[in-house]
Amino acid sequence: MPELVLGPLLRHTDGASATIWVETTEPCTVTVRAGKACSEERTFTVHGHHYAIVDVGIDGPVAYGVELDGQSVWPVEETPPSVIRPLTEVRQIVYGTCRTSVPHDEPYVRTHGVDVLHSYGQQLMGSGDRPDLILMLGDQVYADELTPDMKEFIAGRRDDGPQEVVDYDEYAELYRQAWCDPPVRWLLATVPTLMMFDDHDIRDDWNTSQAWREQMDQVPWWRQRIVAGLGSYFVYQHLGNLPPAERESDPVLAALKAGEGDAVLDAFAKRADDDADSVRWSYHRDFGDTRLIVVDSRNARMLEPGQRRMMDTNEWRWFEEHATGDVGHLIIGSSLPILLPSGIHHVESWNEAVCDGLWGKWFAAWGERVRQFLDLEHWGAFRRSFEDLARVLVDVASGNRGRPPATILLLSGDVHYSYMASVRRKGGGRIHQVVCSPIRNPLSRTLRFSNIVASFGLAGLVGRLLGWVSRIPKPPIRWKITKGPWFPNMMASVRLREGEATVTWFTHEKDLDSIRLTPKVGKRLTE
Repeated sequence: MPELVLGPLLRHTDGASATIWVETTEPCTVTVRAGKACSEERTFTVHGHHYAIVDVGIDGPVAYGVELDGQSVWPVEETPPSVIRPLTEVRQIVYGTCRTSVPHDEPYVRTHGVDVLHSYGQQLMGSGDRPDLILMLGDQVYADELTPDMKEFIAGRRDDGPQEVVDYDEYAELYRQAWCDPPVRWLLATVPTLMMFDDHDIRDDWNTSQAWREQMDQVPWWRQRIVAGLGSYFVYQHLGNLPPAERESDPVLAALKAGEGDAVLDAFAKRADDDADSVRWSYHRDFGDTRLIVVDSRNARMLEPGQRRMMDTNEWRWFEEHATGDVGHLIIGSSLPILLPSGIHHVESWNEAVCDGLWGKWFAAWGERVRQFLDLEHWGAFRRSFEDLARVLVDVASGNRGRPPATILLLSGDVHYSYMASVRRKGGGRIHQVVCSPIRNPLSRTLRFSNIVASFGLAGLVGRLLGWVSRIPKPPIRWKITKGPWFPNMMASVRLREGEATVTWFTHEKDLDSIRLTPKVGKRLTE
């Protein structure tokens, strides 16, 4: 009898339909019932694992259930019903990044803190107040920093290779461990989610530079790892980001459903790594008067020294097409912060210039080592892309691309601390960088202190000095850290209203801070 391995996950949702994703123990027919509506799909198989993605019609809030070959497997006992709510506008988005999946008992709470996604799921189980959308902006899984349970799983199937995930089976187990925790499972089954990868979904510093790629190509297991990583991302995360019509026209999914399985997915993943222009992981959604654009800031990179770009040419054209006004709020999700503390930004831009040969070949090689050691790979390290993006944002905020939004919010994570930065510009502030990281993977006290000194103290002086000495052009915008930094595990809530947005950072036990953002001012709500 088939059983659920993972899921159900409530993914793409609009005013007329909702997408339910599941993984099962064996091939079967998956049926989703939502009130009078009923939809079913046969599973497809990839590397011995079985999946279905089912679109069910909705015309109002409705509880749903899942059956495998006619046997009910969801909802489960002692959990509230999972109710789908039509999603035509967003009033609240909750988002976060960087979550390890270690157990929840006391030794791991001491080392990793409380899992805020777990505690948030527990909280919502007892509350009728739910967000419209959860946005997961990277490091949903850590393929290179394994939990004891993952190490045990790998040791049981191979005695060679790294203590890292290598193949598709290991990725499947990694996702299972990340999303099988009961409160997390219920939360992902009940609130629609959209997702985007960051480096640890594949490996730390993924696509930092061309030199990094060349180094990794010499690692015996790397080609298997990148194919498994992108292939599993396609199945576990990307498919649920797509609207039904776009998903149904996807040739890879069609081939999987036709039984062509492993070879098709592996070839697609290899092509995606070799030629970033062959796939678009980025996506956009319009929710009433709010536009959400989530960008791929990892796989879409151009890495040739002297020509570095965060997004390749076609990806950038796609972004420019959708980054417009005539919306109430424009939200841009980038796993990597666009606006870092300004000193770090200047250091990254200087390092890029050195790596490109500003001071000669010897310093270029030295600069590359520094780039990798210090993780100098954010938007500031792709200066041309940063400047292009900054100009587009200012154009949108100034009304040069249609009616200016009330707010332009840049949502990011990655850095393992949280803060807000606001752009300084005439006519009032409208562009704000909101950073929230981690959900569960805090820095040690030593690293917290080091980050404060490096990012908010020393880097400011050093960055300005290096930029002056190297004659690097000043950024086309100026910004200031206006909130934070904070280092605990946390998530962030973005509440949207006509003409304003309210951002709240919260831990497992309290709201840490909150600010109301309008076209001209930001007002603190709590301390």
